Amino acid sequence: MKDIFDALEKGQNQFLDMLSDATAWAPSEHSTRMQAQATELTKMTELMTLGLTRHMTRIADVQKDHWQKNLSAFNKSMQDMGEAQKSGAFIDNWNSYWQDAVQRTVLTMDTLRQRGDIFLEHEAAGCPPVLIYDYELVVDGADLPRPCNYMLLKIIPPKDSKFREHQPWKRPYIIIDPRAGHGAGIGGFKSDSQVGVALRDGHPVYFVAFKRWPEKGQTLADVTNAEAAFVRKVKELHPRAPNPIVTGNCQGGWATLLLAATNPDLTGPIVLNGAPVSTWSGRVGENPMRYNGGILGGTYNAMYYSDLGHGVFDGADIVQNFELLNPARNYFGKYYDLYSKVDTEPQRFLDFERWWGGYFLLNEAEMKWIVEQLFVGNRLAKNEAQLEPGRNIDLKEIRAPIIVFASWGDNITPPQQALNWIIDSYTDEREIAIRGQRIIYMVHDQVGHLGIFVSSKIAKKEHTEVTSTLKTIEALPPGLYEMTIDDYAGDILEREFTVSFHERTMDELREIDDGRDEEHAFAAVARASEQQSEFYDVCVRPFVQSGVTEQSADLRRRLHPLRVQRSMMSSLNPFLGLLPGCADKVKESRTPAGPNNPFVELEHLNAALVEQSMDLFRDLRDTMYENLFLSVWGSPYMRWFGHSRLPGRTLKRKEDLRSLPPVQAALMRIEEGGFCEAVIRMLILLAESRGAVRKDRLERSARVLTQDEPFKSLAADERSFILQEQTLIVEFAHEKAIESLPKLLKTAEERELASNVVRFVPGALKEMAPHTLETLQKFQKVLGLPPVSEDITENPLEAQVKWKKTAAEAKASKSASRENPVSPEAKTAVVKKSSARKAPARNTTAKKSTSARKPRRAVGKSQEPAE
Repeated sequence: MKDIFDALEKGQNQFLDMLSDATAWAPSEHSTRMQAQATELTKMTELMTLGLTRHMTRIADVQKDHWQKNLSAFNKSMQDMGEAQKSGAFIDNWNSYWQDAVQRTVLTMDTLRQRGDIFLEHEAAGCPPVLIYDYELVVDGADLPRPCNYMLLKIIPPKDSKFREHQPWKRPYIIIDPRAGHGAGIGGFKSDSQVGVALRDGHPVYFVAFKRWPEKGQTLADVTNAEAAFVRKVKELHPRAPNPIVTGNCQGGWATLLLAATNPDLTGPIVLNGAPVSTWSGRVGENPMRYNGGILGGTYNAMYYSDLGHGVFDGADIVQNFELLNPARNYFGKYYDLYSKVDTEPQRFLDFERWWGGYFLLNEAEMKWIVEQLFVGNRLAKNEAQLEPGRNIDLKEIRAPIIVFASWGDNITPPQQALNWIIDSYTDEREIAIRGQRIIYMVHDQVGHLGIFVSSKIAKKEHTEVTSTLKTIEALPPGLYEMTIDDYAGDILEREFTVSFHERTMDELREIDDGRDEEHAFAAVARASEQQSEFYDVCVRPFVQSGVTEQSADLRRRLHPLRVQRSMMSSLNPFLGLLPGCADKVKESRTPAGPNNPFVELEHLNAALVEQSMDLFRDLRDTMYENLFLSVWGSPYMRWFGHSRLPGRTLKRKEDLRSLPPVQAALMRIEEGGFCEAVIRMLILLAESRGAVRKDRLERSARVLTQDEPFKSLAADERSFILQEQTLIVEFAHEKAIESLPKLLKTAEERELASNVVRFVPGALKEMAPHTLETLQKFQKVLGLPPVSEDITENPLEAQVKWKKTAAEAKASKSASRENPVSPEAKTAVVKKSSARKAPARNTTAKKSTSARKPRRAVGKSQEPAE
């Protein structure tokens, strides 16, 4: 709400509308009002019941699974203990366990001391990026006209045979890490990471990092402008390469969207990994973090804590919220893992804690924008966000292909938050095609939020395949696709994956969610948050700011619980002075207990019970939060209260899409064009008939459309325009698109060559689904060609070039022989060479097909080795 008078505007307040309606309070309307309230109460009750049922079912299933495992572990430990008593090894096991336990305690305490020292050193150094790769500074955001604390780093590839040499024509990669309390570098934290995958494939890699302290007066608009300057610099450094690929992790994902929406001609494909965009979305009973705004407070919270920080928001508060999401893991599990595996775990623990404990700061204006525009207001998805006054952000302005990576195991950014903005922005999948856009999404089954951009397994599989896909993504017809990666085959060093792109509709995308009725409650929170922030700004902020100094703000940051727990367990603590020496002595005489020691097994069991109880507490807390949120903000009054904040973008009706200028322009040109337009149209028709595109077929299609004449001579923009135009023709005039093919291919030679090219892309006839073969037969019939009965195994365009080259060489040789007489022996050799020239491709590349595969909608097997 902009001001108090906003509530009095006609049309914004249903209560005032009813006062102005002479019949609204008549007895005849009482029944209608009561029915409406009953309907709202019913919806709220249904939502709460659904959420409670899901919570209780999951709690019961999880606890049952835990108890079964723990009971089995208890029985085994008792059995081992009984055997130890019988064999007389009971006392030995006890002594061995206690000696091992004491040694592990000393080593664990010393590791925590090292963590504290690393924390202090890291903060003293300004919390540099935790990348394992060497890098050099390319652009410092502080030197830009609108200064900010961001910087562009160039990753220097290791001198290793695994890393290919950079090629000047390969797309550069730009990775934007999240600035959500932690520091930069998590995307290149391991060798098997996003950075490592791109480097091994020979791509130049750049990293967008940031300093610990923001520049004075820095805003997110300044950050976006800096990121745009970084992309321009990368393009300048690689003039022969296509536009760079920009990857955004978590909060870096929506930052990438801001960059691409405000600079639509600047980037190549963009990749969003676990990026929250539609922040109200989620499933009732499954995604509790989204309720924090309604339970813990809205925008005024960020304003208040920024005021306590003297205009700076402490990222440690954000990290603390993350830890509270999973207290069992963050407050017990990771420390017990260290304790139980103290001989092997410390280095991994310390490496991760270096990043996790690097707390970064944001200006109040930045934090307020994030909370107000994204997490509470959900304005980016609704086309209402403004980067700065008068500068709206429209996600439909993005022209680059978009890949979205989400996971069902992500409790911070569930798939609905990563994907529902697509539903909110486009009428249906046809509008995506009309705009020439390609949106590809991939949903993992179980990886957690950090695992999306930290896990080595994800890097070896998903990120490797995404990197490989980005080479050919622009050969896909515009539209909405789901990327699937099936189980691999082969050993770990030569594993192969089946990668497919399935065409999807908006209705299929909506199935990821279970309805969005609970979003009425979030709209009420958004409106209340606006009012609270206005009240705080006018009535409370002056008093808070008057009591805060730079010194008090610095003291508050130093006394933050997360910093205190690290600094107290460091070498600054005089009581830990003897610990390093004790740890060294323990390492010299280390005698770990055996894994089958019954007391070690009982220790593991007790630890599992502690984690189980903490998980139960978390699940009950989340259940209470959700029910409290829905009972307060989902009530009929609150649903009415938030109705003015619910509407999003006004979408066109499906019936009106055909009348859009790009569609009409394409349909007017349905009989215009030549060989390029005809081949592209036929490939789109084939892809539509299959319902999915296999990766190997996409690669063949991309090779034809980019490396072979006449397509090679097309500029990238021209090729993209033809793809978009022919997609619209196929979508809105399917039958006429086939019937008009002879108008584009006027000669018999062109028709036969085009047919062979189109048959080459899908591969062998035996691998084709019946409807694909049926579409090919339609092409043959309308073009006046014989029915398809042979495979095309060699690229006809390459074969044609070879044939023409051979013919030209023979002709040149013959001309030379006329001008320069040669011996009879040499003349005979020339004649033999000329007569041995190749025939046209259609005669040399065809072979009989022996079988046909049964129809199936999903895709076959693209054997792409992971690197």
